[in-house]
Amino acid sequence: MANSNFVDYVKICCRSGKGGAGSVHFHRDKLTAKGGPDGGNGGRGGHIILKGSTQYWTLIHLKYRKHVIAGAGENGRSGNSAGKQGEDIILEVPLGTVAKDAETGNVLFEITDDGQEVILLAGGRGGLGNSNFKTPTLQTPRFAQPGEDGGQEWKVLELKLLADIGLVGFPNAGKSTLLSVVSAAKPEIANYPFTTLVPNLGIVPYHDYKSFVMADIPGIIEGASEGRGLGLRFLRHIERNSALLFMVSCEANDIVEEYKILLSELKKFNKDLLTKKRILAITKSDQLDSELEEALTKEINKKLKGASKIPFIFISSLTNKNISQLKDMLWEQLN
Repeated sequence: MANSNFVDYVKICCRSGKGGAGSVHFHRDKLTAKGGPDGGNGGRGGHIILKGSTQYWTLIHLKYRKHVIAGAGENGRSGNSAGKQGEDIILEVPLGTVAKDAETGNVLFEITDDGQEVILLAGGRGGLGNSNFKTPTLQTPRFAQPGEDGGQEWKVLELKLLADIGLVGFPNAGKSTLLSVVSAAKPEIANYPFTTLVPNLGIVPYHDYKSFVMADIPGIIEGASEGRGLGLRFLRHIERNSALLFMVSCEANDIVEEYKILLSELKKFNKDLLTKKRILAITKSDQLDSELEEALTKEINKKLKGASKIPFIFISSLTNKNISQLKDMLWEQLN
């Protein structure tokens, strides 16, 4: 995990630029001995800005950048010349990045579009020069505003992957194998739990040059919403999925019970996840003969009644059994 290239959480100390001070100056030239005030305004301090970019898909480029410091604004000058603004710092982040206040945990904003720019921490305002304070009764103001101090705050950036379909299942349910079969993604696959330690994305081709994005997250175990296993850390990645594909192995003692446990963990984590469209895939079904598959179908239909009823399908990534039909079902749910 420590050496993984997938980074979806960073905490950085941001310091925006101090505003420049306004100038106290009076116009003087060879023809004017005592001119009026002409002190210019100070420049604004630099902002720290987040910008969405499709060129990034993790936050690894910010992992070791613990301090981000914007430039200070320049002081105002004579001749009503404003000081130069402080240099803004623009941090490019992948789409789906959520900015939070590190102390309160409050969500500040989300970056969802390419090129979208949002100020993470504003720079201090520049002070007004003395020319702004001239009045009929005060024609020679000998004062100006100082620039505002910039802010210094800790911010948290969290990435929530943007995908159409999210794969949900217990460890070793066949999620990574399915992703490798239906897309060009090459996740690590092995016959032991928690082979997948970080989320994987794959683009699934469909008919007529259409496609959709599928996300595989580490397996969920019972209690994941309370922090058991790896689920709590990565459950947020399925919050943005349009639909969820629940995957339960045909080797399970009770397929419907395992599905309900997965559903319960999602509800505990975020009840809004229950509003998403769902499909149940029974994996590794190449091990089933037609008679056993028919018996399981009747059992599942009997247990999944009313509000619990969802479409389900028996698949095998090893033999490509019903993979094409599964893609049809997913496409139908998305559209």
